[in-house]
Amino acid sequence: MNRDGVSYTLSAKHNISEARREASSFLAAAGVQEPDSNAELLIRHVLGLDGAAYLAALRDPFPREKQGAWEEVIRRKAAGEPAQYIIGEQEFYGLTFQVTPAVLIPRPETELLVEAIVQHADRLAVGALYAADIGTGSGSIAAALKHLRPGWRVAASDISPDALAVAQGNVRRLGLDVAFKQGNLLEPFAGEPLDIVVSNPPYIPADVIAGLQPEVRDYEPRTALDGGPDGLAPYREMMAQLALLPQPPRLIGFELGMGQAADVAELLRAAGHWREIVTVADLAGIDRHVLGVADHRS
Repeated sequence: MNRDGVSYTLSAKHNISEARREASSFLAAAGVQEPDSNAELLIRHVLGLDGAAYLAALRDPFPREKQGAWEEVIRRKAAGEPAQYIIGEQEFYGLTFQVTPAVLIPRPETELLVEAIVQHADRLAVGALYAADIGTGSGSIAAALKHLRPGWRVAASDISPDALAVAQGNVRRLGLDVAFKQGNLLEPFAGEPLDIVVSNPPYIPADVIAGLQPEVRDYEPRTALDGGPDGLAPYREMMAQLALLPQPPRLIGFELGMGQAADVAELLRAAGHWREIVTVADLAGIDRHVLGVADHRS
């Protein structure tokens, strides 16, 4: 029994495939979403196997020296802890990022925001652009942009020193040149001529957080979730902070929550700085990103 009251013991004489299936059934009974993929991710991590090596080992006896570690990660997962925090990493845009409870776990839908930013930025001008990732968390957006466009100048901000430490470690391991600034949203960039502003800010209405699935509500940082009474507070604040810059960015892009696209698009439209307001749906058809695109400047 662990501190969360979840007990799990691997049955005797299991091979690796059987151990994974048993754990998947246990996780499903505990109410864990996607128990099969979670069990496979965790067993690969515990055994240090990936790709063909993992597939080749499925019928091998489960190594008894790994039993304690295996039982512990399954207990933690059954108690609600995100698998990414258990293994300490998450892939984003083909890059591996270390994640801790100090940062939001990067989501696949945010890759679509990176793609949209790059697509529209390439139409603005030839040459280097200065991009800022606001509220960077793990550094995933900033790192992906620098990876895709090495000629850009890329910087990132976060209000949390713990999050910045994670982000700095990630870009260092990836060998990418990204500058970091601590502070609230756009404030650290006062006076800087940003061409691109991109942000996946907290956007969940405060009174909704208590009803989120436990993996998010109980483990991910509240400062990365809470967007104020209606979830739109960070967007309004960033719109006001644009006055800190010498001129509005030529391209701005936000990730947002379900049902917020029209409101965020109107905030951008009312600012009057961008010729085109673009909405991008995620793979589930939910309007997930809104961009403001300026006229081409040579």
